[in-house]
Amino acid sequence: MITLFHVSDVHFGAEDPQAIAWFGERVTAERPDAVIMTGDLTMRATRSEFERGGAWLRSLGVPVTLEIGNHDIPYYWDPFRRLFAPYQRYAAVEKMIERELDLPGVTIVPLKTIARAQWRWNWSKGRVGAGSLRRALAMIDAAPKDRLIFVAAHHPLIEGPTKGTASTRNGDGALTALAEAGAHAVLSGHVHDPFDVPVARAGRTIRMIGAGTLSKRTRHSPPAFNEIRVHNGGFETIARTMGVDAAVVGDATADVGRLS
Repeated sequence: MITLFHVSDVHFGAEDPQAIAWFGERVTAERPDAVIMTGDLTMRATRSEFERGGAWLRSLGVPVTLEIGNHDIPYYWDPFRRLFAPYQRYAAVEKMIERELDLPGVTIVPLKTIARAQWRWNWSKGRVGAGSLRRALAMIDAAPKDRLIFVAAHHPLIEGPTKGTASTRNGDGALTALAEAGAHAVLSGHVHDPFDVPVARAGRTIRMIGAGTLSKRTRHSPPAFNEIRVHNGGFETIARTMGVDAAVVGDATADVGRLS
């Protein structure tokens, strides 16, 4: 069995020290095969926040792959750096960004959903660019056909059962294209509450899986992360909530996705 810990929205600068410690304890005790971090490692994309976040990820002692969230590029009051040098402060985590993981039976495919600027007021919302989608589809096409394909993005591609929204432009079409290409699930964050819902697309079922937050910026759920158990060609998602024993998100049988 392969075990993945899916974590998101740690927001160093507004992190919850107890939640950070709890997650580290779970990693040490359970030794997952990898950690998938789906963005917003930092709060304001400062160099010190990236250094602290990078040190924390390295301290886990397991392979980590990191996506970039909307909080991980400079904020609106720093427009020059946001537009022309948004990735300048990534040195502490650069080797982890979209890192390929050698996992038996599983391929992790990155999908960028952040944008430096958009034709709308709220630039924190998601956007799937044509180039980002092409790269993801090419990676899926190149993956061995007997693999489970997990796409890692920061924003949910369509709205899930949470109060927080992503309003991801081009997300609906991207989800259909990813399903047609053979993806089994899209892992995301941003909304700070966990969820796992099946979506019917292109004659297949693709799962939308969202992780909670390890920051002080909780919404409806306490600090949480997802455990994804891969076995016998399928997988199940379990929401791990601080202070509560592990609980399967929804019905355990419904949460199992299989190669098709």
